[in-house]
Amino acid sequence: MVKYLEIGQIVNTFGIKGMVKVKPFTDDIKRFDRLKTIYIEINKEKKEYEIQEVKYHKNMVLIKFKGIDNIEEAEQLRQRYILIDREKEEPLEEGVYYIVDLIGLDVYTDDGKLLGKVDDIFNTGSNDIYVVKDKLGKQILLPGISEVLKDIDLKNEKITVHLIPGLI
Repeated sequence: MVKYLEIGQIVNTFGIKGMVKVKPFTDDIKRFDRLKTIYIEINKEKKEYEIQEVKYHKNMVLIKFKGIDNIEEAEQLRQRYILIDREKEEPLEEGVYYIVDLIGLDVYTDDGKLLGKVDDIFNTGSNDIYVVKDKLGKQILLPGISEVLKDIDLKNEKITVHLIPGLI
């Protein structure tokens, strides 16, 4: 399993006092309020930053890091990803998974046919869509609903799905 989880990307600076604008990669945008420190990878080395202030603006997170006090310093963080240590995270609820843990899992139908591997997962607002790619590169889009997703087995790296009529 991946040790560090990406929870956002710094997309721009905000103001002149060193604040950055972050595109969040999380369902719970308010989780940034609970963070005291984060990591940013710079030159293949993870550097820890202490969070001084968090604000929210138009579905974006505005963060002021301790020691980043002007726009020039903030500009150096642009386009970098915000990482957190998985071990310091609260356990997820039953049936909730990190996307990074699902990417690459084999997807089988409930009658044992291999459909491919999870290539991507994206949210449409109402539910997640699982992009499953077979060995030839053909994609199948599966809705992340209980009628389709029957079992997610991280230990055996396998997802079992039920193909409802008209799905593929």
